[in-house]
Amino acid sequence: MLSKEKLARINELSKKSKESELTAAEKKEQKVLREEYIKTFRKGMRHHIEGMKVVDPEGNDVTPDKLKQIQKEKGLHDRK
Repeated sequence: MLSKEKLARINELSKKSKESELTAAEKKEQKVLREEYIKTFRKGMRHHIEGMKVVDPEGNDVTPDKLKQIQKEKGLHDRK
């Protein structure tokens, strides 16, 4: 998870970029912070998706085999 300070700095730089030109150092900082944010977001999303179990309206487990394999490797949903 990204710290509150880093999120605040991302927002601060974004706001400033809309009002005026960022310095080269600020552009570099913004790029690094955005990359870190995206990396953290993707990691969280992957974790969330890997924990999902897909069930059809009749109650049958229709989780894709690839996801079932990942869950088996991680010991999720009692996959064996």
